[in-house]
Amino acid sequence: KFWIVALLVVLNQRMIHLKKTKSARQTLEEHGLLDDFLKKHPYNLGTKYFPGLQNTFASEPMQNYLDIEYTGTISIGTPPQQFTIIFDTGSANLWVPSVYCSSAACSDHRKFNPQQSSTFHATSRTLSITYGTGSMTGFLGYDTVQVGSIQVTNQIFGLSQTEPGSFLYYSPFDGILGLAYPRMSASDATPVFDNMMSEGLVSQDLFSVFLSSDGQNGSFVMFGGIDDTYFTGNLNWVPVTVEYYWQITLDSITVNGQSIACSGGCQAMVDTGTSLLAVPPNSIAYIQNFIGGSQDYNGQYIVNCNVINELPDIVFTINGIQYPVPASAYIRQVRSFQSYCMSGFEIMPFHYDLWILGDIFLRLYYSVFDRANNMIGLAPVAK
Repeated sequence: KFWIVALLVVLNQRMIHLKKTKSARQTLEEHGLLDDFLKKHPYNLGTKYFPGLQNTFASEPMQNYLDIEYTGTISIGTPPQQFTIIFDTGSANLWVPSVYCSSAACSDHRKFNPQQSSTFHATSRTLSITYGTGSMTGFLGYDTVQVGSIQVTNQIFGLSQTEPGSFLYYSPFDGILGLAYPRMSASDATPVFDNMMSEGLVSQDLFSVFLSSDGQNGSFVMFGGIDDTYFTGNLNWVPVTVEYYWQITLDSITVNGQSIACSGGCQAMVDTGTSLLAVPPNSIAYIQNFIGGSQDYNGQYIVNCNVINELPDIVFTINGIQYPVPASAYIRQVRSFQSYCMSGFEIMPFHYDLWILGDIFLRLYYSVFDRANNMIGLAPVAK
């Protein structure tokens, strides 16, 4: 009987493999469109975290995804229609393009057709999500959503009717599956993972994330389980301070034992939908000066690639445990010639002492998002 129990546990631990794709930044750059795009669309990461109207309106800056490279596959409907999506812990809605969308972005991506699904149910409820570079509007419907081997019936999701702007046209994903708390969801739509929990589709009310480094395969989101072969030591559990985003407390940020920011503690979001490390306005200048970053004419911080081996680790202390981030992680080469690198730190506007630990951090640390206990578990990834 023990092997039967073990089999049931394994069946309830669903691993969704993520594909490391070419980012929208790379695609825009290859087409010679990046500079023009950045001029026309000033960057505003903060709109993701400071929505104007909660419950009926949510903000999610698509420029936030300019460097996103990790996408997964889900299907919606009966028979299933497949979509490439981002699993985003910084938002809470599921939405995909629909056949009712005439925007250029929809023409270049898979579109859901409700008339081809025998299990689809429409609603009269609308969905509006505003981005830093435009907006998505549409309506809500219900259908069966397949995430790996997990089948969620009657899942509410958004069907886009408009996706203005040029960025989504070049994005490597069709839509987004949000994994934040339901309080964050636009139009009060129940998030996918909440339905997984309520329907008993996962053995534990948690999911874990592993993001591979450059040149590596094997990235995944695992629903209902933890794979300890992907990290070393023990998971260190950190309490969630606000059940909206996955928000935690940072004790300090130091270099060689000396504080460089977050003196006395500050708040941070752990966000798979943010590529970089977001820094409050009162710290960004010091951080960029420390690593030798200077702004170009588009407002991006560039760094001389030759300094990578000279810069020390930047250490984030969380719940008493140190999490070092080396220069090889926080400085990134983004052009074909060797002297041009980009700072992995970006500004978090609105003069709020809030940090975002995005994929630069998560590639170094296996992360577990525990809804049952409202905790985040972190441990160094296995080498």
